[in-house]
Amino acid sequence: QLSDQQKMNESPLSWFRGVYLPPALHPLNKTLVKGGKWKDVDSAQEERRSFLHDFCKKYNSRKKLQTHLVHLVSRIYVEDRHKVLYCEVPKAGCSNWKRVLMVLNGLAASAHNISHDDVHYGKHLRKLDSYDLKGIYTRLNTYTKTIFVRDPMERLVSAFRDKFEHPNSYYHPVFGKAIIKKYRHNANEEALKTGSGVKFKEFIQYLLDSHRPVGMDIHWEQVSKLCYPCLINYDFIGKFETLEDDANYFLQLVGAPAELKFPKFKDRHSSDERTSAEVVRQYLKELSEEERQLTYDFYYLDYLMFNYTSP
Repeated sequence: QLSDQQKMNESPLSWFRGVYLPPALHPLNKTLVKGGKWKDVDSAQEERRSFLHDFCKKYNSRKKLQTHLVHLVSRIYVEDRHKVLYCEVPKAGCSNWKRVLMVLNGLAASAHNISHDDVHYGKHLRKLDSYDLKGIYTRLNTYTKTIFVRDPMERLVSAFRDKFEHPNSYYHPVFGKAIIKKYRHNANEEALKTGSGVKFKEFIQYLLDSHRPVGMDIHWEQVSKLCYPCLINYDFIGKFETLEDDANYFLQLVGAPAELKFPKFKDRHSSDERTSAEVVRQYLKELSEEERQLTYDFYYLDYLMFNYTSP
């Protein structure tokens, strides 16, 4: 029951700890939902919410909070008109989600005319860490917070295919060169110079290496470390596997214009086959049994939190 001023005078960490742990599960406000066709989506939603809440109560991340408040919210995008907070999980529909946020914010008329570069490099959307403490606190407490997740192995393979199997002026020279240099014996000069042609097995060696030659990247960072789902109480948990239904239901919940529907198109490399369970199986064949187990262990929390079946 501290006054706002007292809260603001404390360090962000102790203030956050007092306010947020353990987060209570608030009922979703469904007053804007029209029509009866959302029954199944809604019941799946309620199951996910209570599953995550029970998991977090059991797991009790109170022991693990050593992160500054501003860092906790650094991946969360803000849409003030409809009071939405969206935590970005790469390879789980995030490009199309950012397009939708731009439309909601009045920055574009339609999600279909926004280019990939505009979405990712246009700086049109504000992140929550750009507000002062009071702004962060108010939005966390009053806006509808959503996160969209994906089966961890599918997300990992999707990221690898996107960044290493296509020309890329950032991932090849920065990650590719370092990975080839450290994990490929007898690498030829061309590969060392360009960083192109990283093999999945080499990528996994890098991922599992506690002395990685280059740091982590948001495309394969664990969701538990991108969005902190046990510290930030997400009102809505969407899944890539049911992306369209979940997203369109969420748009109803926040009172989006009726004509705004979540875009269906694949953002990049549209001729490529989508990363499915079968595609993942082919990639995992390249790994030893131990590497497969360690990769699963790396994403263990993500599997547990969001109730994904282990591969």
